[in-house]
Amino acid sequence: MVSSDFEVFYYSDKNFRTLSPHAHDYYECYLFIEGDITMEIFAGGTVQKQKMSPGDLMLVPPGIMHHAVMDDPSRNYRRFVFWISKDCCESLTQESIDYMYLIQKAEAFHKYIYHLPPAQFHQVESRFLRLLEEISSERYGSGAARHLCLCDLILTINRVIYDEEHKESGPDELSLFQNILSYVESNLEDVLSLEDIAGKFYVSKYYVAHLFKDTLGISLHQYIIKKRLDECRNAIINGESITSSYERFGFRDYSSFFKAFRKEYGMSPKEYQNLYGHGPVQ
Repeated sequence: MVSSDFEVFYYSDKNFRTLSPHAHDYYECYLFIEGDITMEIFAGGTVQKQKMSPGDLMLVPPGIMHHAVMDDPSRNYRRFVFWISKDCCESLTQESIDYMYLIQKAEAFHKYIYHLPPAQFHQVESRFLRLLEEISSERYGSGAARHLCLCDLILTINRVIYDEEHKESGPDELSLFQNILSYVESNLEDVLSLEDIAGKFYVSKYYVAHLFKDTLGISLHQYIIKKRLDECRNAIINGESITSSYERFGFRDYSSFFKAFRKEYGMSPKEYQNLYGHGPVQ
């Protein structure tokens, strides 16, 4: 990625050469339009294979190996590709947690690919085109307009997926769920029990438990563990010692942290640090 913040491209190829599995140090968002490919994503010790259909949207976080396998290279291969840095994402998070829904799901649950129905596909496609047009223009206020287009694209992507996944939920329930996600995200270094969180939002702990199970398919406790593991992973690849990272994010001892980390990422914390780490260990 040339820009320090984000880049967006439209590609149309024939006889595209299958690339080796690779990872980036930025987030990649990919909108599939046309072609005959299978996407392979290597995460959590497994390989996810997805035959891509027009309207499929993929979001891959930094450090996740992936590649597109060309099943029929003679077919025209068209897609939009959007890259955004971790720093830019963190800056947008300060504006609104609503930008981060798909990133949270990708990092916590290894959910990377979604299918957009035609109407939603055209909404997202139009935002890609608008951002591309603004980047190529040098009109008055282009810097401000690019930021607006960037935010509009990211929010639209998150909104169409969120709305599709929560058709049956009422607005009060959705608001509570988002508020709990935001609270957990901001307090991962603190004690986060089901009872404490339910009390914070003045609802029954059984209601919170069912809300998470029905919405995400896992318990609140499992969600918190996944988020803490992700924070530990980020810390150790950026030079923090393994011991200080797992203690900071609420794991009682190294044994429980080791087992949870290995189950989530398919290797030990030390192996992961040696493979992906950068910067001196504290």
